[in-house]
Amino acid sequence: MNDIFQYIDAHRDRFIGELGALLRQPSISAQGIGMTECAELVRRLMSEVGIQARLVPTAGFPVAYGEVPSPGARRTVLIYGHYDVQPPDPLEAWETPPFEPSIRNGRIYARGAGDNKGQMFAHLKAVEAVLRTRGKLPVNVKFCFEGEEEIASRNLPAFVSAHRDLLRADLVYASDGPMHPSGPLVYFGCRGLLYLELAVHGAKRDLHSGLYGGVAPAPAVRLAQAVASLWTSLGKVAVDGFYDRVKKPSPADRRILRAIPFDERSVRDDLGCLPVTGAGGRGYYRRLLLEPNLNVAGLTAGYQGPGAKTIIPRVASAKLDARLVMDQDPDEIEEKIRAHLKRGGFGDIEVKRLGAVPPSRTPVDHPFGKAVARAVAQAWGRPPVIVPNLGGTIPDYLFTQVLGLPSIWVPYAPHDEANHAPNESTTLEGFVNGIRSTAAALFEIAAT
Repeated sequence: MNDIFQYIDAHRDRFIGELGALLRQPSISAQGIGMTECAELVRRLMSEVGIQARLVPTAGFPVAYGEVPSPGARRTVLIYGHYDVQPPDPLEAWETPPFEPSIRNGRIYARGAGDNKGQMFAHLKAVEAVLRTRGKLPVNVKFCFEGEEEIASRNLPAFVSAHRDLLRADLVYASDGPMHPSGPLVYFGCRGLLYLELAVHGAKRDLHSGLYGGVAPAPAVRLAQAVASLWTSLGKVAVDGFYDRVKKPSPADRRILRAIPFDERSVRDDLGCLPVTGAGGRGYYRRLLLEPNLNVAGLTAGYQGPGAKTIIPRVASAKLDARLVMDQDPDEIEEKIRAHLKRGGFGDIEVKRLGAVPPSRTPVDHPFGKAVARAVAQAWGRPPVIVPNLGGTIPDYLFTQVLGLPSIWVPYAPHDEANHAPNESTTLEGFVNGIRSTAAALFEIAAT
C-alpha cells in the first residue's frame, strides 16, 4: 500500500480543498435547502475521480449512485453515505459561519464536516488514489449516497427495494458516526428505534388554576402519571414483555465488551457526572450497546416562561424514544406500550408513531470484519477498537435484512465531532486516514 499511501500524502492539501468546496454547498434536507445543487455536485465529484455516476430520482431527494467495475474482480463492495446535513441553528453559537469551512488546530469546521460529507468524500478520494496508482480497483465498487439520512431516510427503503439488482454486492462498507475516544473504531450494526408521541387533552382552553383546580381535568398531571408508570423504581422498563426477545451476549460479544477501552475520567468529563452504570466499562458498554432502553426525549405542557402563571394547561405531550436490540420488533414494542397504558387506565391517551427503524447486526467475527480491521490498522498504524454495534440508529437494516448483505461501519470523524450541533468539525488526520482506510479495505476485502 506504500505507493497508494504516498499518493494520498502528496495530494493531501488538494483533497482538503476539494472537501471545502463540498462543505460550502448547503444541503439541509429538513428544510429542502440546497439539495438539488448538492446532489449534482456530488455526482460531478464522483465523475471526476472515474466513477460512472448518475442521480436516481426518489419521491424525495435523489440518490447519487455510481459504479467502478473492475473486470476479473470476484468481490463487489457497496459504499453507503449521505450528502444531507442537519440545520445549523443556532447560528450565533458558531465561531465561524457553518457553510464557510475554517481550518483551526488540525480540524476543519463546517456543517457536514463530520456528518457525513467529510466521511463520504474520503471514499471518493480513496478510489482516486487507487485508480491513479494501480490503474484499476481490486474489487468492483458501487456507491449509494442518499440525501435524506437526517430526516430518517424516508425514501431510502423504497429505493433499495426497487433496485435490489443494481445494489447487488458482497459487502456494504460505510463510514458514519464518531470514532472511539481512544482512536479508530469498527462496528457492525446498530440498535433500532421506535419514536412515539403521547398527548393528553383536557378543557378547550388553558384554565385559571384557582378557579378550576380540582374540578377540571389536569392533562399535565395525567401525562406525568402515565409516563412515570413506564419504569420501575429501579429504572427498568415496566412494560410487560419489553425484554422478552432480548438475548444474552454471545461469547464473541462478551469478549469484545471486555476489550473496549473505558476511561472513567473521560466519560465523567463528557457527562458532567458519573454514568448510572457506575465506574466499570463492561457494564457501561453492555447497557449502551446490547440492551434496549426507553427514554423521555421531551415533555411539553403549559407556561414555561419567566415568573409565575397559574394555569391548568389544556394539553400536555411527551416524546419517547425506545432503542431496541436484535430480535426486538418496533411494531411489537409499540403494541406492548399501548397495552401497558390501557391496562394502567391511560387508554384515552393519544399515541402517535413518529418513526421506527429495526435493529441490525452483522456478526462481529465475520471474515469481512477481520479484513476491514486489518485495513484500518494499516491506515492508522494501530488496531481499531471493535464494538458489536452502534448505540444509536442508522438505516443498516436495509442492507442486512432487505439486501441480505453483511455491513461493516468504520467512522472517520472524531468522538467530539459535535455532529448536529454548532461548531461541527472533523480532524484532518481522521479525514486523511479515512482515505487510507478505504483504500486498504478494498484490497483486504478482495483477498478475503
